[in-house]
Amino acid sequence: MTMPTHIRPRTLLLALLASGATLFASVALVAGSSSYAAGAAKPRAHAAASYLTGIGDQQTEMFANPLWTQLHTKIARYIAPYDAAVRPYSLQLARAWIAAAEANHQQVLVAFYHSEYTPTKMPSVAVYQRDVQKFVKLFPHVRQYQPWNEANRGTIVEIVKGKRHIALVSPSPLQSAQYYRALKLVCRACTIVGLDALDAPVVAPTLEYIAQFKHDIARLKTVMPTIWGLHNYSDTNRGSSSRTRAVLAAVPGQVWLTETGGIVQFGSDFPNKKGSGLTRAARALSYMFKIAGSSSRIKRLYIYDWTGGNSSTRFDAGLMNAKYEPRPGYVVVCKQLHAANCNVKVAKN
Repeated sequence: MTMPTHIRPRTLLLALLASGATLFASVALVAGSSSYAAGAAKPRAHAAASYLTGIGDQQTEMFANPLWTQLHTKIARYIAPYDAAVRPYSLQLARAWIAAAEANHQQVLVAFYHSEYTPTKMPSVAVYQRDVQKFVKLFPHVRQYQPWNEANRGTIVEIVKGKRHIALVSPSPLQSAQYYRALKLVCRACTIVGLDALDAPVVAPTLEYIAQFKHDIARLKTVMPTIWGLHNYSDTNRGSSSRTRAVLAAVPGQVWLTETGGIVQFGSDFPNKKGSGLTRAARALSYMFKIAGSSSRIKRLYIYDWTGGNSSTRFDAGLMNAKYEPRPGYVVVCKQLHAANCNVKVAKN
């Protein structure tokens, strides 16, 4: 559900945030109101569970904020266009963010994503490999990558003046497998998270995508991934763990929760009326940690995100509001990470 919030030229993701008029073909991924019913299945804590916690965000402000500093996180995640190395403005943003992260001793995970100039066109494998190779060479200290952010997200349709048009496309399982192989070739010493998948209220399509991806990996005669990425928003915001458990059962090796968090606002499905979204998101964040600790195979948790929005923002899961004031969800994270000063005054929006 990633939606970067910084200004970029010709960035359709920002159009989604600004207009509030966008419809997602994959809206079912988080559709429906949240539910923490008493009868909801709860993940069982695993005695051997151990995972690192970090935050994914697109803004450099996070690294200068003392509220972030006191969390003492060691990992952070950034989403970069696959062609950032050949797009001066995208590269400028990536340089600034990675420099700030490294200055704060963060181990950076970079997830590649669509071009911000041609978001409705998937690159050929040759173009993808050429561009990501240039990126890897520019950032020699970054050694953890994801071939494509939310690979199974599907097609996003934008509504403008009552007319629908495609705003964003996603790779097929075969394309995802090909990008994975290409990225491994250009950075043999890197840790590559094989597939980055978004869950859904009905997890079957996600599992089908994973199964086809594994089939294509075998067909390409490349190495099966040992690390898998999952964005388990549906479980986290519904008080469930069934989807996460299903993905764990479907893949070998480690699972990193590369993006998850408490949804403050997402259209009419997750409203923030009179601050209700803040309370709901804080509850979801608390449950998120329980899911992460329920399996010894879950090794990383990246909370999305630090930078929140305002009342017109379509998707908002920020630990801060638009003025960088802490929300109740920040307090949950702060206490979980045993920071020194968690009794902060929280925002009401």
